[in-house]
Amino acid sequence: MADSATASSPLKVIAGADSFGAELKDAMVSHLRSLNIEVEDLGITSYYNIGAEVGRRVSSATTSPSVETRGLLACGTGVGVGIFANKFPGVFATTCLTPDEARNNRSINNCNVLALSGMSTSADTAKEIVDTWLNTPFKAPCPASKSQPWPEEISNFFDESMNEMPKIGASENTQAETCAVCCLVKNRELNPIDIIPGGSMKILRESPTSAIIKFKAGSVEPAHHHTFGHCLLVMKGKKSVWNLSKKERYDLGDGDYLFTPAGDVHRVKYYEDTEFFLKWDGKWDMFFDEDLETAKIAIKKELANGSG
Repeated sequence: MADSATASSPLKVIAGADSFGAELKDAMVSHLRSLNIEVEDLGITSYYNIGAEVGRRVSSATTSPSVETRGLLACGTGVGVGIFANKFPGVFATTCLTPDEARNNRSINNCNVLALSGMSTSADTAKEIVDTWLNTPFKAPCPASKSQPWPEEISNFFDESMNEMPKIGASENTQAETCAVCCLVKNRELNPIDIIPGGSMKILRESPTSAIIKFKAGSVEPAHHHTFGHCLLVMKGKKSVWNLSKKERYDLGDGDYLFTPAGDVHRVKYYEDTEFFLKWDGKWDMFFDEDLETAKIAIKKELANGSG
């Protein structure tokens, strides 16, 4: 069913959901894989975290001539996940409840993140929506065009909009002095993290829990995992995170965001004194999968080899 979507280049879909969209998301992931489409399933967390993470990954994906990256999300209504995915430049997320809506949104908006409703859309209907989304090219005839080709003037407008829309908001002032997260840490004393040398943290609130965390340059977090997914925002500094479960490396600096799903084993190296904001659902826990010396040896080897 995905022939026209993948005729020019292979397609990768990054998927995720909250608890209300989990069942539908799982069904669509299976459907996409049955079409031999590569899927990266980020699992289940709050609608705002998963929407933001899928949006971030689609936005930052390096679209080579050989791969196109899209996103698929599901929550109760399909609206919440789309709101947060759309906070990232180059993401055009739309909620589609019918195949005709999917056809319109691909044709008009070049929708690259599809948001589905787990509460009001059946698996069979969702399959039709997904297939339509996969197979409808940008500017194709659609119900909104009365199934006729778009006039040249409108077609040119659509092309221009793809260049102009990502620029909206890009020039807004985002200086650190006005950052609400940075203001939280001012005049707060952070407590040492006894189990990891060089680290300190301060819990700001509980359930959902958030904290400000600092690590000194050269510090290492051995491979570990949590029972909760968590998102972090680097306030200042430089670090690398190796997600060993997904075999991926993320190099993070000032202003960078990363979501790590529950249970994913990850190892961290700090190159500079680093502060970051961390948020998760539930109580804090941390389960180590290696000791500190093993981690240092592994990181040294990986950096020497230039591998992730």
